[in-house]
Amino acid sequence: MMRALWSAASGMIAQQTNVDTISNNLANVNTTGYRSEKTEFKSLLYQTLQTRTTTANGENKPISAQVGLGTRVASNTSSFKAGSLLASESNTAFAIEGDGFFAVRGLDGETYYTRNGDFHWTLGNNGLTLATSEGYSVLDTEGNPIELGDAVEANSVTMSAFGEAGYKLPDGTYIGLGQTIGTYQFNNPAGLEKIAGTYFTPTEASGDPLNEADNENLVKSKLCQNYLEGSNVQVADEMVNLIVAQRAYELNSKAIQAADDMLGQANQLRR
Repeated sequence: MMRALWSAASGMIAQQTNVDTISNNLANVNTTGYRSEKTEFKSLLYQTLQTRTTTANGENKPISAQVGLGTRVASNTSSFKAGSLLASESNTAFAIEGDGFFAVRGLDGETYYTRNGDFHWTLGNNGLTLATSEGYSVLDTEGNPIELGDAVEANSVTMSAFGEAGYKLPDGTYIGLGQTIGTYQFNNPAGLEKIAGTYFTPTEASGDPLNEADNENLVKSKLCQNYLEGSNVQVADEMVNLIVAQRAYELNSKAIQAADDMLGQANQLRR
């Protein structure tokens, strides 16, 4: 009975994490480029009550008697299923069709990867720079920030449907910068480490980023200008998962109550 108390308690703790994950998904249902998460569970150690022995008649028992000791959270796995495309009036809004990620340089100098293509022109140290809403510089196919210089005005900047940056002179002459928004892929996107916002950083599990511009073996991603990729959270699925998690939490609490009642009955036997 004491074992039942701790096993049921572990189930309540695990389901609380499950509800937290579902709540986070629902909270980010309108977050551009958000990847939904799913809580995975694993069972704890099994305690052997009886080993594989022989019966009184000398017959071998095929299996032993074991009982589980509860569950725990194994991981929160991100789903990289594509989200819906949402129209945008901004010429620096890009959605990715394919498995690619945008590369951005954080304020700490590290490179991060995201599916959020809501970019803007901002005034940096070297003039206009293409950046995210957080001010992270967007990197091109060579891994360099996309910068226009001090002499270029924001209203003259253009972006092609392929992510090529350029600007127009007062006489209408187009000047290409020779820089294109870079896209990168990973052998195992599920191994990426999630950090603040919709950004990811590579790990040993994900593998190193693969530049689509340099790797001919990759299926190239397509950039969709004037579109943003919405969250891939499915509200109906999350509501069903929330109901299941709530019922599982309730069942574990009932198991604790049942074990408590059994302990109470055992304590009253001597009366």
